[in-house]
Amino acid sequence: MTPEPLCALVALIGGYLLGSVPVAVLVGRNHGFDPRETGDRNPGFWNVMRCLGWRAAVPVFAGDTLKGVLAGGLALAVSGAHTTGNGVVTGGSVVPVYLAVAAAMAGHAWPVFAGFRGGRSVLTFVGGVAVLCPPAFLLGVVALVLTALPARSFAVGARVGVFCLPLFQVFFTPLWQVAATGALMCLIGLRFGQAARSSQARRAADGT
Repeated sequence: MTPEPLCALVALIGGYLLGSVPVAVLVGRNHGFDPRETGDRNPGFWNVMRCLGWRAAVPVFAGDTLKGVLAGGLALAVSGAHTTGNGVVTGGSVVPVYLAVAAAMAGHAWPVFAGFRGGRSVLTFVGGVAVLCPPAFLLGVVALVLTALPARSFAVGARVGVFCLPLFQVFFTPLWQVAATGALMCLIGLRFGQAARSSQARRAADGT
C-alpha cells in the first residue's frame, strides 16, 4: 500500500490527467468538427450524439465513463483496495478514491490537454460511483431502464438514474460518504450553471 500522502497525490494527479483526456474532442476531430464550437458547445456525449448520431457518440459515452472508472480504480489500487464484500469502497481507500474521482471530474471540466475547455463531468461522475459503490451504480442503471422505457426517453431515464445515485448509496455506506457523493454532484451543477451563463452571453452577443 502506498503511504497516505503519496497515495493522495497519485489519486489527484492520476485522476486529473485521466479526466483531461478529451474523448469528445478526439471523436469530433475524427469526424471533422469540434464539439466545443458546434451545437451547445459542450464537449460531451449529448452534444456529439445530437451532431453525429448515436453510433458516433458511443465511444464518447464509454470513454467519459471509463475516465471515472480508471481514476477510481487507480486510487483503489494504490490505497490497498479496501472494499466490503459487495465491492463498496471502505476504510483507508475511501478518501483516495473520492479524491481521484473529484480530480477526474475536474480534469473533464477543465482539461489540460484541451485548452481547459471541457464538459459537465456527468459520465465521469457515474464511472466514479461505479467504483465507489457498485450496488448503488447498478440500482441507478435499473432506475434508468425502468424510467426510460415507459417515458421512451433515454435522457429522462439518465437524469433519474444519476440523481438517484446518492439515494441508493444510503443503503450501503455511511451518511458522510453519501454527502461526499452529493458534493461531487455540486461540480456538475456548477458546470451546468456556467454553461447556462455562457449560452446567455452568446445569445446576447448575437442580438447586438
